[in-house]
Amino acid sequence: MIDHDTDVLVCGGGVAGTIAAVAAARHGARVILLERYGFLGGNATAGAVAQFNSWQTANGRRVVAGLAQEVVDRLRQYGAAAEHQVFVMSTGHRMDRVEYAPEVLKLVLDDMVREAGVQPLLHANLLDVSRQGPRIDSVRVLTKGGVVRIRLRVLVDASGDMDAMRQAGAEFLPLGDGEALQPATMMFRFGPIDFARFDALSPSELAALARRGYEEKALARAALHVARDPYSKDGWFNISRLAIDATDAMALGQAEIEGRRQAWSAAQYLRAHVPGCESGRLLAFGTQVGVRETRRVLGTHVLTAEELLAPVAFDDAIAAGAYPIDIHPAAGGELVYCALGDDHAYQIPYRSLCPLGLDNALVAGRGLSATHQALAAVRVMTISMAVGQAAGTAAALIAREGPASTTRGIGTQQLRETLRRDGACLA
Repeated sequence: MIDHDTDVLVCGGGVAGTIAAVAAARHGARVILLERYGFLGGNATAGAVAQFNSWQTANGRRVVAGLAQEVVDRLRQYGAAAEHQVFVMSTGHRMDRVEYAPEVLKLVLDDMVREAGVQPLLHANLLDVSRQGPRIDSVRVLTKGGVVRIRLRVLVDASGDMDAMRQAGAEFLPLGDGEALQPATMMFRFGPIDFARFDALSPSELAALARRGYEEKALARAALHVARDPYSKDGWFNISRLAIDATDAMALGQAEIEGRRQAWSAAQYLRAHVPGCESGRLLAFGTQVGVRETRRVLGTHVLTAEELLAPVAFDDAIAAGAYPIDIHPAAGGELVYCALGDDHAYQIPYRSLCPLGLDNALVAGRGLSATHQALAAVRVMTISMAVGQAAGTAAALIAREGPASTTRGIGTQQLRETLRRDGACLA
């Protein structure tokens, strides 16, 4: 068995994990980034979500910046990100976004990791976690070359499904009465599209077409939401619905198959009925289904929807957001959407990144400590990048303090000041 030592191990190379790894390395930590695919990005690349949503409040006040903005700036250098825009979704809701090319995002994340000095460990899967009391001391990873053991000072779990936290024996938050896991989505690429005609459809026309497709069982949900692949005539459609627990391997495999079937059906409906799509074809599927929700860790603080809606000002806030509470129900064609006020933004506390019972672990991304309703707001990739920057920065500061340092022992004001210097928005 091969042994490695590192200051910070990040499990999961989605955008939250990659940004965490880059942030930690830029602050002097030795970092290994563990990822199951041969590329980074998670839902942003493998899931082909193709747009970063919700950078600002409804009236335009910026609430996410820092490394998330650097990702967009680098995409634009490659000619692979559109300008920031405000638009109305096919469901009638107003949203802001930056559309990007998922394939080129792989290059951008490669660049950032390489330049920061992060050691990527790709094509690797977490095997198990070794814990001594409240501290994780090492993990074992299954690679093409065999089993690798990584000894660490701080572990950041950004795996989405919180696989490292599960192996370490962390506690998780249950669903409440009447709650169900948000469904997954199989993104698909379709084109060419005459966007002049498609974009000329009014919100009511688009909603009527979406409703017709759902009622005719051609669409899995009443939506025709698309993100244009920049500087092409193709779009990535987010209109399937897969009600599964993505931590169940058998169910996940079936969902991949059903997702491709739903995508094919939707593509036929687009060609037959949606103006601007008559000449289009289904061109590609996402490498994986995009997963919105699985495990949520029990942290020192559980973020609630009430705190987001108030909003509560946290002394240890490490990121901000303005994405609404957006719940895709497991069944039916609609969604539950709780819009926020014109200048409404909320904060995410550092304590929601700290799993109870573990002294040297942090979480980032959609597995942070939040209720089902709160996660429906803070799960999106833009906010996940902001949380990832905070988790990685904190991990580097903790590792710097020595082998006995803990996540709770870090000075949150020092962390906040460091994040501000690095361009992050905290409110």
